[in-house]
Amino acid sequence: MEQPLQISSGFIEEHTNFEELIQTLKSAFASGRTLVPPRHHHDFPNPETQKDTTLLLMPAWKPGSEAGVKVVTVSPGNERFDLPSIQGSYLYLDAQTGVLKAIMEAKSLTAKRTAAASALASSFLSRKNTQSMLMIGTGALSINLIRAHASVRPIKQVFVWGRNPQKARDICDQLDKQRFAITSVSRIEDIIGKVDLVSCATLSEAPLVLGEYLVPGQHIDLVGAYKPDMRESNDEVIQKSSIFLDTMDGGLRESGDIAIPLQKGLLSASDIKADLFALCKGENQGRSNENEITLFKSVGHALEDLAAASYYYSKLK
Repeated sequence: MEQPLQISSGFIEEHTNFEELIQTLKSAFASGRTLVPPRHHHDFPNPETQKDTTLLLMPAWKPGSEAGVKVVTVSPGNERFDLPSIQGSYLYLDAQTGVLKAIMEAKSLTAKRTAAASALASSFLSRKNTQSMLMIGTGALSINLIRAHASVRPIKQVFVWGRNPQKARDICDQLDKQRFAITSVSRIEDIIGKVDLVSCATLSEAPLVLGEYLVPGQHIDLVGAYKPDMRESNDEVIQKSSIFLDTMDGGLRESGDIAIPLQKGLLSASDIKADLFALCKGENQGRSNENEITLFKSVGHALEDLAAASYYYSKLK
């Protein structure tokens, strides 16, 4: 039996075309062929860092075709070890025989598919002439989110904020050859009301995107806050925005950005406009007017992992 192919983070970095990957995700959401059971979500303590690690097991399959499962950990305390918070592997299988076809580095796979999903949502929700963007956060996702959003909208100016100003400057240095201008900023509130698109990908437990600074026509992309007690936006953001999710089931339960307003009675499930399935199938048009503030909350979905794994496997083959 053939040994499974090894697909490294380097290969994924070198062979990502965001326009292609976004279209791959769009087709997967629209087709309805992928079956996705609830993901396993387990927290366990780390005495040294005093921050829990989350273990995620995310399976998905297309009967008679392909299957896969992602085993990943999210460890907010990894910063002290100079390691990315996300670690893991993706196992890509033949759905009919069960043969393991490839083992992929999951950190890069996750970063690429997450950024592609946000950009896919933006293609429905942000204004078509979106030209400016604020990136809140300086983790592995930030560069990917900037590049992905710039692949679907004519971004000309990007601002980057991070708790560590040097990391924000480093991101600007890495992207200084792109078609857009990019600069670091020291205060979110100085810039947030001046941009068309705000993307936030952090491990913050307290809101960073505040509704008092939002202006009509903006699109808000929330990618962090992956636990029910974590938030990247405050109540006013939710009350001002038309809410869209990557998936209804996960989006309603797994992030405090949605779960906490639901618990408070500030938001009901019926207020959610649509998820990526409905958007990609054409069941919802997305943005309804130029003045609407739209918000996309992503918690991740195993369909995205399987679609991305298939994309990179085909690239290697």
